Amino acid sequence: MYTRYNRAVRQNGQVFDSMRMPVPRELVRRGYAVAAVDVRGSGASFGRYEGPFHPQEMRDATEIMAWFVAQPWCDGNLGMYGGSYLGAVQLFAAATGSPHLKAIVPEMAPGDLYAFTWVGGIYRDDFLAHWTALTKMLDTQRAIAPVAADADGSLLEAAIAAHAANRDTVEQYSDLPFRDSVDEESQLALYPATSTLDHHATISRSGVAIYQIAGWLDCFTRDALLLHANLENPRRIAIGPWFHQERQEFDDLGEHLRWYDCWLKGIDNGIDEEPPVHYYVVGAPEGQRWRTAAAWPVPAKRERLYFLPGADIPAQGSLVPSAPAAGAIPYQVDYSTTCGTGNRWRNGYGGEKGYADLAQNDAKGISFTSSPQAEAREVIGHPLVTLWIASNATDGDFFVYLEEVEPDGFSRYVTEGALRASHRAVQEPPYDCLGLPWHRSHAGDAEPVAPGVPVALSLDLQPTAWYFDAGNRLRVTITGADAGNCATPILDPAPTVTLHTGAARASFVELPFAIER
Repeated sequence: MYTRYNRAVRQNGQVFDSMRMPVPRELVRRGYAVAAVDVRGSGASFGRYEGPFHPQEMRDATEIMAWFVAQPWCDGNLGMYGGSYLGAVQLFAAATGSPHLKAIVPEMAPGDLYAFTWVGGIYRDDFLAHWTALTKMLDTQRAIAPVAADADGSLLEAAIAAHAANRDTVEQYSDLPFRDSVDEESQLALYPATSTLDHHATISRSGVAIYQIAGWLDCFTRDALLLHANLENPRRIAIGPWFHQERQEFDDLGEHLRWYDCWLKGIDNGIDEEPPVHYYVVGAPEGQRWRTAAAWPVPAKRERLYFLPGADIPAQGSLVPSAPAAGAIPYQVDYSTTCGTGNRWRNGYGGEKGYADLAQNDAKGISFTSSPQAEAREVIGHPLVTLWIASNATDGDFFVYLEEVEPDGFSRYVTEGALRASHRAVQEPPYDCLGLPWHRSHAGDAEPVAPGVPVALSLDLQPTAWYFDAGNRLRVTITGADAGNCATPILDPAPTVTLHTGAARASFVELPFAIER
């Protein structure tokens, strides 16, 4: 385990390390040797932290793996485990090409650091601020456990002192608004250097067996599925109904053991013969929730639901199956709109989870709601949205939510996407993007909106597998901010946006409805 979050700490005279967790504890019981390593600039490790997934970390990983292989207790076969940051470093370790790394299990791992940090060109300031504060605290706390050879603690004190020079992640990434932005200090284009998706070909050449674990309500769902689609390694993915910190209804320990037994010990347990995609359909009847597939996306019928304006202000309209006549909805951006504090992004740094009723947020945006569904339907895959907008400002942020509305009016979060209008240009992706619109977001691609001139915005929402109950309604809500989560520039007065809804400028959502099995 190659960790950013301290391999061991001291509390009340005791040392608490990774061995208290179920996976490493059971691995040792099964005859595996388990090691936890503090990345450079963290924990008891010396050196300076250069930022998330910096190439220096991978050079260190190469050295560390070589050291393990040289030990008398190692048979030359290495595996890795861990989630989030600890998941991405596994993928980068595979990219080093070490012939000894045979199997990894990255859980909830980031793949496209730009699309996460600057979603659609919009800075996700809340996550970066909290994560940076957390890691700064961890790097300098006196609770870090020293290494065994450090009898008087002098090595630890020296390491902690060195951590004062660590790069500040907020300062580093808040100044890199484009995918090709160059970090002034290192002179690196950090996003392509530190995003595993950009290294998919190198990871594939490694041949490392990769078992990804992801969640429909995690920060990195899209990343995991795109990575799975682009890798050629022996691979498997399981996607549950989870936020970042969850694993309910899943044998996490058992799956780790089966993967390692197969690829590290050569035990024929059949896991390599099973379908590679295992996914959970949220809300499906009991006994129909966990499913398997040979590939992602699973077969689906893509249907368009168009936005039909209504007479209500704030604007409320209908989702209809055929394109309406030309129409337009004026909307003054409300900067207080928010998906709330219990969301997939905040849970990524250990914050709240569990979305509240979105009806209040919907009332401040532009909402379109279908009629009650005559029968249950499942949306499994990547929803797409096309918006035709005009504005009296030269730019704007657009957040789109897919929701399920229950008969009592409770509006339940399903998924979301976001795009800054000046980042609307769509280019050919550098990997298989599953037909989704790919915004390169280079500095030279940014194009302001001419006031009053309609432009088309194409974006995809985070993938989902969701069961919409009969009698419930589908809703799409569009807002101009996500207060508390993303940094949308606030203009005074707030701009007025016009959403076009018909004829040649029809705005719509395209949903992948599951084909009957």
